[in-house]
Amino acid sequence: MSTSRREFLKTSAGAAAATLVAPHLLNAAAPFNALTPLIVAPTAETYVLDLAHEALNAARDAGASYADVRVGRYRRQSVNTRERRITGVADSESYGLGVRTLVNGSWGFAATSNMTTDGVVKAAREAARIARAAKSVQKRPVELAPTPVVKGTWMTPVTRDPIDVPIEEKVALLFATNEAALKVPGVRFVNSGMQLLREVKTYINSEGTETTQTFIRVGPSFSATAVGQGGFQQYTEELAPRGSGWEYITSLEMPGNAAKWAALAVEKVGAKSVEPGRYDLILDPTNLWLTIHESIGHPTELDRAMGYEANYAGTSFVAPPDKQIAKLKYGTPIMNIQGDRTQEGSLARVAWDDEGVGADKWLIIDKGIFKDYQTTREQAAWISKLTGVKKSHGCSFADSWDSVQFQRMPNVSLLPGDKDIGLNDIVAATDRGIVIKNRGSWSIDHQRYNFQFSGQVFYEVKNGKITGMLKDVAYQANTPVFWNSMDMIGGKNSYWLGGSFGDGKGEPAQSNSVSHGCPPARFKNVNIVSTGRGE
Repeated sequence: MSTSRREFLKTSAGAAAATLVAPHLLNAAAPFNALTPLIVAPTAETYVLDLAHEALNAARDAGASYADVRVGRYRRQSVNTRERRITGVADSESYGLGVRTLVNGSWGFAATSNMTTDGVVKAAREAARIARAAKSVQKRPVELAPTPVVKGTWMTPVTRDPIDVPIEEKVALLFATNEAALKVPGVRFVNSGMQLLREVKTYINSEGTETTQTFIRVGPSFSATAVGQGGFQQYTEELAPRGSGWEYITSLEMPGNAAKWAALAVEKVGAKSVEPGRYDLILDPTNLWLTIHESIGHPTELDRAMGYEANYAGTSFVAPPDKQIAKLKYGTPIMNIQGDRTQEGSLARVAWDDEGVGADKWLIIDKGIFKDYQTTREQAAWISKLTGVKKSHGCSFADSWDSVQFQRMPNVSLLPGDKDIGLNDIVAATDRGIVIKNRGSWSIDHQRYNFQFSGQVFYEVKNGKITGMLKDVAYQANTPVFWNSMDMIGGKNSYWLGGSFGDGKGEPAQSNSVSHGCPPARFKNVNIVSTGRGE
């Protein structure tokens, strides 16, 4: 049931206070004040470290040669609106401890929300028991790549924590956005919203590493639907999520830009359908980032290439490693793909991953040639003789205290070219092409090889000029053919950072947040199909 703004504001203060105390927090070893923020600084309280060390000691006593412990606190909030009504507000907390053990070369994992000495000791013993049981199906003993022992704290740089911003202020911004869009003639429906996360993670391991990190992430959204004689069309603005604070949300000036965004939905109604065929394809960064995610980010995950994702989300054409590293011509020489856990404002930015490995930055593809995979401490040993890299690239991550950490994607980005050119320069150099902006539908096979992608807005290019808007456009290719057709790329001033607030992988499934940066780029002679129904 939807709620009006006036009705909502009458009850929001009481509802927000009620959600601040989750039942499992009442079992914590230290008292919580329901009216104070979840955290006040990126440091672990003494009792958190004490419990983590209790779990670590219990794991050692149970026979673990190595163990690590994560204590996680998660505050998640979402606010969604449609026209002049609130369609949903969610505010939740989660708190607990997970312990991973290595016994006789096999992993075991267990977790608990019972934050007492008895609770965490029981979890550690259970993890060791599972590790022993796993020995019967272990293909090879686990070897961990060396990594320095570290102690420290880190927090996403923010000016204003978005979780602490009053719900009323968030709703007011979204309603102002919707109201501006509804003033555009032809616009009938408007949706806007935001997802927010504050994550506090304390990590220790039996080697002596001890870190506490606080991550802040924000994900705004906006879409408008227009109705006219040509039917109806929806336009979704590509508002990139960020590892940032409330200041990023306000910098987007959603109320001030809403009319411009909504007008694109109206323009789409009257656009002509594309004529299928082969065109030079010019992808704006707001569209290209998703193609990078699916056709480069996922297939260069080493566990996927080794077959460990086959049951849930497929394998990878970039396999086996000994046939691909330094041999696969992934794309043209202007293609340089970087894995990065350090990039400012990015969603996957950390100081250390969930194995205590320092944030890394490295080339996955160098001048078009595949060079290296994404790895964890365990995976690094699988390919170190092929790459010469003996360390982990720091790609271990778990989405919750009750999830086991495994290999997850860092920020994966297409680096800009040497020439300082932008989208307009690429258009000017194109005789017959199509420009695509913003993400739309997508489909890719389980080896991340054959794919089809669409977008939100499409523009026809003739003789170096944009001649009008198109609709019903999708492009088809396979990954190496597509990237080997890239012949123009923008410079650093045209680089833009997109990304996904939620990316699924694993079974049981986990979700992480990841960014992908890129400049605009041109791809020659790409197959374009029409997604229209022929009305």
